[in-house]
Amino acid sequence: MNRRGWLAAAGLATFLLGWEAVPRLGLVPALLLPPPSSLPAAFWREITGGWWLDATLHSLGHYTMGLLLGTGLGVALGVAAALWNDLDRFLSWVIRLLRPVPGLAWVPFAIVWFGISEAAATFIIVIGVLWINFYASYGAARAVDKDLIELAEAFGHKGVWRQLVPIVLPASASGILAGVRTGLGQAWMAVVAAELFGIPGLGQRMMQASSLLATDVVVVYMITIAVCYGLTDIVFVWLRDRILSWQR
Repeated sequence: MNRRGWLAAAGLATFLLGWEAVPRLGLVPALLLPPPSSLPAAFWREITGGWWLDATLHSLGHYTMGLLLGTGLGVALGVAAALWNDLDRFLSWVIRLLRPVPGLAWVPFAIVWFGISEAAATFIIVIGVLWINFYASYGAARAVDKDLIELAEAFGHKGVWRQLVPIVLPASASGILAGVRTGLGQAWMAVVAAELFGIPGLGQRMMQASSLLATDVVVVYMITIAVCYGLTDIVFVWLRDRILSWQR
């Protein structure tokens, strides 16, 4: 292990030891901050009771659908607005009005429109992911080197549609994928918000545990979300590096 790896391991160990010490020394009651040593038992209870697997599978379903829809819509709309000035002007004030509204503010409408359902959770996640991908894609497509566009036109690729696949998308791929990666994390935060109002998943299970003051269970699901995000990020980085391998 190199120096960077040792330092990372030391930092994590220091964090865990400090966390363990705080409740054990009585600085904070263990009920409010359960020590790490109590988490394996809580995790095992959730596993054997069937709650962990059920909640995780439900959340993965919401996450995947919301992420795919939000990313697809955000990228498509962002690239389109960057390439067509009239569409950009048409959407400018609509986006300025909608963009500042947080995902949680849409929860009442999600319930009214879709009820307490999977569709409602997906809608909240889509909102959470959409704007990140829109702005990343818009900025990346706008930043495409104009010399590339002129060169494409010189070789007969005139018009947006004829330049989109061979020029615009490859040139803006790095920026678009940066937005997609940010959306991966944002979608997990939106999953919890989407499930807090009664839809089965990690968020609902966390609320149930908190109402019973089972803070160790709450931490188990917080760690579950962190691990799920870490795994999706690792897979995405692997895919991104292969998609952009032509740039090296």
